[in-house]
Amino acid sequence: MAKRKIIEIDRDKCDGCGLCTTACAEGALVLDEENKAKIAREIYCDGLGACLDVCPTGALKIVERESEEYDAKATYQHVLGTRGKEAAQHVHDAEAETQDACETEAQSDKPPHFPMGCPGSRPREIQPNSPSQEAAQVSGRSELSQWPIQLHLISPHAPYLDQSDLLIAADCTAFTLGSFHHDMLKGKKLIIACPKLDDTSPYIEKLAELLRHNTIYSLTVARMVVPCCSGLVHIVNEAVERSGTGIRFKEIVIGIDGQIISQDR
Repeated sequence: MAKRKIIEIDRDKCDGCGLCTTACAEGALVLDEENKAKIAREIYCDGLGACLDVCPTGALKIVERESEEYDAKATYQHVLGTRGKEAAQHVHDAEAETQDACETEAQSDKPPHFPMGCPGSRPREIQPNSPSQEAAQVSGRSELSQWPIQLHLISPHAPYLDQSDLLIAADCTAFTLGSFHHDMLKGKKLIIACPKLDDTSPYIEKLAELLRHNTIYSLTVARMVVPCCSGLVHIVNEAVERSGTGIRFKEIVIGIDGQIISQDR
């Protein structure tokens, strides 16, 4: 090991907002089980400090100490596997010379960057039920019109996203708001994420690419009233800014009692 510059985290100051994890192009920062920022692996940290400006509490600083050297190739593979090819191209000093077999498929007619390796993450549209099917249902009608819905699994280039109204919802909202499908989801494509428990490091760049690549008619962000859930709004704000689209979004805040508290944007 050699002495070099690397990120240091003051755990007492860290409030678990997760903004640093999304700002780091190398995916070096994650949130641990106590919702505190930590270095995933020292070889992923290039020591340049792109994360410093987004930390609202001043919990991050650059120090010089003994550490494993930054490994650009290992970092590229790390980001490729967690964020995809587009994000991996932004890794500091990495050469995008390999492809992740889990991200590609042999058929040449598939659009680029689709994570096809897992059948459960294959993009697909869902057709609405016929009247006879609806009559046979015991539960309420589902308004879900595409799959997958988790942000880690969604491709920014999925064809169903273009020319759509988009809802980005915190995971808990659908369980809290009883009328979620009818009042919130109907007529929209859905992305779900948890800013507290997810590895949010790929989220900003993925959403930015999604906004750049597609025509989005409207954008709605639904979150819970709890403080940690506000991180979803920060992620979307940064993604909109990075995309250069200038799209405005509506923020809906839901209380733990299942009531809509505010719709202030």
